[in-house]
Amino acid sequence: MTFSRELIDLTLEHLLLVGATMLIAGAVGLPSGILVTRRPSFRRWVLGFANVIQTVPSLALFGFLIPVPFIGGIGAHTAIIALVLYALLPILRNTVTGILAVEPSVRDSAVALGMTDRQVLWQVELPLAAPTILAGVRIATVATIGTATIAAAIGAGGLGVLIFRGLATVDSGLLLSGAIPAALMALSADRVLEWLEQVYAPA
Repeated sequence: MTFSRELIDLTLEHLLLVGATMLIAGAVGLPSGILVTRRPSFRRWVLGFANVIQTVPSLALFGFLIPVPFIGGIGAHTAIIALVLYALLPILRNTVTGILAVEPSVRDSAVALGMTDRQVLWQVELPLAAPTILAGVRIATVATIGTATIAAAIGAGGLGVLIFRGLATVDSGLLLSGAIPAALMALSADRVLEWLEQVYAPA
């Protein structure tokens, strides 16, 4: 296999890792964020759990998950679980912040018009909270792209393979061949999601 072909394959692996992580983190984080705005008693515990996970060094978390039955082991599935845990906090926090920042008078007006709680959520709160939620997704995505490079240490593939190989052989060219595409990927994701934030920002 030529180096250019390997670089393309590892870049695609990295994109798949990040894409799968963000889909799962969004599917878990958004509903959980909505739930804790309706159940304030859960808020401290849910956000507290996400905060604790953020304090664990990424390489250590990958290592902790390896021996865990059913979800552990070597490979991409373990890496995705760890990356999802890291991505949850910004999505959760910004979902909660965005919804709670909606003016009570706006919410009350919607109820006075006869809207149900579900309609208020979908037609009032989420549209107004969208820029804040997208900011959380943006932070999580950029951080995940960077953290995913470490996932190569547990056999998950991605651009981290080149970075670790470059470190092992003291080859700065090899190291940069993994680091530069990852940085460009993060910058591209940041710009696209920033544009989406502006699109959904209130006029």
